[in-house]
Amino acid sequence: MSAVGNEPLARQALAFVLAGGRGSRLLELTDRRAKPAVYFGGKSRIIDFALSNAVNSGIRRIAVATQYKAHSLIRHLQMGWNFFRPERNESFDILPASQRVSENMWYVGTADAVYQNIDIIESHACRFIVVLAGDHIYKMDYEVMLREHVESGADVTVGCLEMPRAESSGFGIMHIDEKGWIHSFLEKPKDPPPMPGKPDVSLASMGIYVFNAKFLFDQLKRDAEDPNSNHDFGRDIIPYLVKNGRAFAHQFSTSCVRSSSHNGAYWRDVGTVDAYWSANIDLTDVVPELDLFDRAWPIWSYAEITPPAKFVHDEESRRGQAVSSLVSGGCIISGAALRRALLFTGVRVNSYANVENAVIMPYVNVGRGARLKNVVIDRGVDIPEGLVVGEDPEFDAKRFRTTEQGISLITQPMIDKLNT
Repeated sequence: MSAVGNEPLARQALAFVLAGGRGSRLLELTDRRAKPAVYFGGKSRIIDFALSNAVNSGIRRIAVATQYKAHSLIRHLQMGWNFFRPERNESFDILPASQRVSENMWYVGTADAVYQNIDIIESHACRFIVVLAGDHIYKMDYEVMLREHVESGADVTVGCLEMPRAESSGFGIMHIDEKGWIHSFLEKPKDPPPMPGKPDVSLASMGIYVFNAKFLFDQLKRDAEDPNSNHDFGRDIIPYLVKNGRAFAHQFSTSCVRSSSHNGAYWRDVGTVDAYWSANIDLTDVVPELDLFDRAWPIWSYAEITPPAKFVHDEESRRGQAVSSLVSGGCIISGAALRRALLFTGVRVNSYANVENAVIMPYVNVGRGARLKNVVIDRGVDIPEGLVVGEDPEFDAKRFRTTEQGISLITQPMIDKLNT
């Protein structure tokens, strides 16, 4: 229960989204854009999931800290997230690293990104700060986590999920007691400790934290004065509070938004090309784990004004058709065949082309007779007529960036090299 009657706690919160990361494991996909700005799901960007969760949870004051190659991200935020109204006690601040504290310091770590903007955050006079990572795919009701934070009396509440131990070395791993209090926190351990009674499972941090605002500001100021700190939540702030304060673990399974009672707790870190391809292709399943059609918890984004998708020609071997695919507005499938493909806005696939297991970003042109399988194609690429990818892995690896799972990432510079 909040301090102001029955008002949701989310109305007293500010969401601070950390969106400065490069995401270097996405290889050329982040050459020109930060990881949170990478396209996902046919119409969205990765950051839209954290922002949509905040809005759908009732949080109406949001700040986004940007840093690495932020132009694409900032332009998306300006076009797609400009509907907040100050007169309704709403705000949306874009906070690029701008040397506000020191003339020679960008954001040093995740905690420093918040610390450098304390004056802006304090001006909103919020009771709670919800710190979010801007680079994961999931649906979550932060109101549930806020309530648990208040009821437990914790100094910090950490969002966490159970993860296969073999996959958890890249995350903060915690050990909790039976009541949910965190007794140890290890940032990205090489040998992640298992959960009690679950030898193959670790409890991983989602990079989501809830603080009382004043307490957070005090901790950030303390941390900023520590010359030995990395000024990072996972490396410094959270381990310090585990040792010296009261840190509580919030289980994602209790606040995950499911489209039906049968769905599991869906959360994906799409930080590698294989993981990115897989999460997008999964959306073509008959009943995908992530439901983009759920109108009760929509994923907000910038929606371009486009004509409907168009399928033309109906001759043998030249039939515009798509099976188990998602095709966005402005696409033209001209006598070509798609199977398990996800096409973003404005893609054109020309006659006699065959496309399978493909994630194709906006405004790609696929030339006549091309055969593409197991590919991720970056925005605006012009695929030459007759190009074949996905049938000879060794040959593909010489021309394109090919992953361990055999997924080929194709960019325009790679195509240009084919002709030199």
